[in-house]
Amino acid sequence: MSGNLEIRPITAADEPEWRRLWTLYLEFYESSVPEQVYQTTLRRILGDHVAGEASFYEPRGLLALNDGRPVGLVHYFYHRHGWKVESVCYLQDLYAAPEVRGTGVGRALIEAVYARADADGCPAVYWMTQEFNAEARKLYDRIATLTPFVKYSR
Repeated sequence: MSGNLEIRPITAADEPEWRRLWTLYLEFYESSVPEQVYQTTLRRILGDHVAGEASFYEPRGLLALNDGRPVGLVHYFYHRHGWKVESVCYLQDLYAAPEVRGTGVGRALIEAVYARADADGCPAVYWMTQEFNAEARKLYDRIATLTPFVKYSR
């Protein structure tokens, strides 16, 4: 990675770049969301997240900036778990722009989520990816443990 990499929470001023990056992420997975979802998700990400309150479980988001230019994002949230006293962290969306893939941006975003989850008392972080996402899975195999679970959806 050339330049300085910074990982920080998403702010209201980041909306255009956040929207651009999230749209690229959704397009990678051949998906889209309506305008109401963009607005609602950003509003939730920007909310106050106070431990012990319902807002603690709202989505959170981080941006990766290379020399001040947004090049990646991650969305995550905490939720209660039936097998643990502590809440756990679900890393829902992770995206690094094509020009920075393989430079440590994805790893830095995941490690930032790990650090925040630890600080907030959530000892487990998990995520899913599609089977065909071979390039990202190389990273995931280095920094996490592949589980045998199969996802079902309704």
